[in-house]
Amino acid sequence: MIVLQVNQLYKSFITDEILSGVKLEVQHRDRVALVGRNGAGKSTLLKIIAGQMSYDSGEIIIPKDIKIGYLEQHAGLDSELSIWDEMMTIFVGLQQMEKKLRTLEQQMAEPTVYENQETYAKLMAEYDQLQHDFKDAGGYQYEADTRSVLHGMQFFPADYEKPIRSLSGGQRTRLALAKLLLSKPDLLILDEPTNHLDIETLAWLENYLKGYAGAILIVSHDRYFLDQVVSIVYEVSRTRVTKYTGNYSAYLDEKAKNYERDMKLFERQQDEKAKMEAFIQKNIARASTTKMAQSRRKMLERTEWMDAPDGDEKSASFGFTTDKQSGNDVLAVDALTVGYPDKEISRNIQLRLFREDRIALVGPNGVGKSTLLKTVVQDLPQLTGDIRYGTNVQIGYYDQEQAKLNSNKSVLQELWDEWPLMNEKDIRTVLGRFLFSGDDVGKSVNSLSGGEKARLALAKLMMQKANFLVLDEPTNHLDLDSKEILENALIDYPGTLLFVSHDRYFINRIATKVVELAPDSSFEYLGDYDYYVEKKQELAELAAMKESSAVEASSIAKVSTSTIDKDAKKRERQIRRQLEEIEGKMTALDEQIAVLEEQLCNPAIFSDHEKALNIQNELDTVKSAHEIFEMEWLELSEELENL
Repeated sequence: MIVLQVNQLYKSFITDEILSGVKLEVQHRDRVALVGRNGAGKSTLLKIIAGQMSYDSGEIIIPKDIKIGYLEQHAGLDSELSIWDEMMTIFVGLQQMEKKLRTLEQQMAEPTVYENQETYAKLMAEYDQLQHDFKDAGGYQYEADTRSVLHGMQFFPADYEKPIRSLSGGQRTRLALAKLLLSKPDLLILDEPTNHLDIETLAWLENYLKGYAGAILIVSHDRYFLDQVVSIVYEVSRTRVTKYTGNYSAYLDEKAKNYERDMKLFERQQDEKAKMEAFIQKNIARASTTKMAQSRRKMLERTEWMDAPDGDEKSASFGFTTDKQSGNDVLAVDALTVGYPDKEISRNIQLRLFREDRIALVGPNGVGKSTLLKTVVQDLPQLTGDIRYGTNVQIGYYDQEQAKLNSNKSVLQELWDEWPLMNEKDIRTVLGRFLFSGDDVGKSVNSLSGGEKARLALAKLMMQKANFLVLDEPTNHLDLDSKEILENALIDYPGTLLFVSHDRYFINRIATKVVELAPDSSFEYLGDYDYYVEKKQELAELAAMKESSAVEASSIAKVSTSTIDKDAKKRERQIRRQLEEIEGKMTALDEQIAVLEEQLCNPAIFSDHEKALNIQNELDTVKSAHEIFEMEWLELSEELENL
């Protein structure tokens, strides 16, 4: 079933054409990615589909019964409620159904309801239908689903009562994503959902989206995430959209093949065009051949010659070199504690870096990865422990917050002030390699976008020619093309790397070792990200086996009541209350049955056929109600025994 169809969509901003003749289709359960450079029009297309932006012409077809959920880039939840109460606003309809069920149960428990068999049957039918609808809508699991999604987004029971207004921007973004996931739209539209997520949360989100019941349309610069989740890729490039089947890696392979094919076709056409132009120029003036030349010229003008496959898109082009080589020992960290004078973040850190090592630091948000890097480059003082630098070590530092790029200087002056002995032409050449050309070099640094600041910071880093690069989230704000170029530059870099990144694709390509940071330790894995995940899973399985063996050995011992699950205790109390209520109702019905049977034994009533029949019918109805309660009592008793 098609949940979205876009046909011949056009969108312009004043004189700039953003989207031209876009065609896109999403089927039920499709996982679709939109990829392309920053500014290509990906977010614009999502906003148009979500109904948040107008378009010039074309059509967007969405079936009436399709529910769309859209998470805008950098969107955060703004609410006066607590985390749990805000999540529960999604399930107001289910909560009303639940209240109605409880009301019907109370009505069914009233003894008078059995006096009218028609009323009782109607009440039972309504209850059965409502219970069925409640179950189908997820009424028995919405609270469990909420806890599961909140846990995946790193919100735990201790956080549930926190007011949303007290959360950080990143937490609000994660909460907005959690709320959207819980609302379960038929078409889930996500614009950069991986921002503000650590690796553990990213892995959870990937698994959740793989099993998502609806369709997904997503924009992301996280290539590992795209490889895991999507099966269709639409590339937005030069105002047009091209479809590729497969994940991100398959898209890259297919694009490379298409480029090679198109380039051969383009070169063949250019040869043909050049021959026609040469023929026309040579023969147009001759009386004997002028008609033939004129015919060729008309053919030349009528032919639609294809553009070069690269088009007008420019790519950054840079590499990192060193002024001099460092010693073999680059960095030694022992028993280090990092943080601030009033707050310790992580301690007992051990780290060894040797020349040409590429070490990735990983760990949950807030564990101190960026703090460790700032301590290594001496932007922050170490609290305890020891840091030793090797011979001839020159450090180049890339700060993810771009804290030092906040001046009112122009882009040109920002670079030139740090290398005043270079001439302007050479400075402009360097900036041109990072896509700053023409009027761009006169822009104020403060006015630059996140991607532009990232490229300027990389330009300054390249100019330093340091032999030890310390990089904090270097792929943030970079589009896919720029990430690829940065990776290639770092792969060819002859120095040593220590970096923090949530980009697992980047870690896989660059890292030779992975160091996992925890609040009270660090652990080194000799391999890339995939090796780290595999080894960590292996260690977890070994720990689980040991724990299982320990549990089996102590299974003879009596299980302490303190270990009983809280939910099981709560359910036990509920069942006992329900059993007491049912027993009370059954006792009342037993008394009613005894009275009716005694009346039937009365000779005066027994001899009156009509009166005896009415009492017998009433007795049958009461006995039927008694049997229902008896069956419910037996089921609850069995459940209680199994707890």
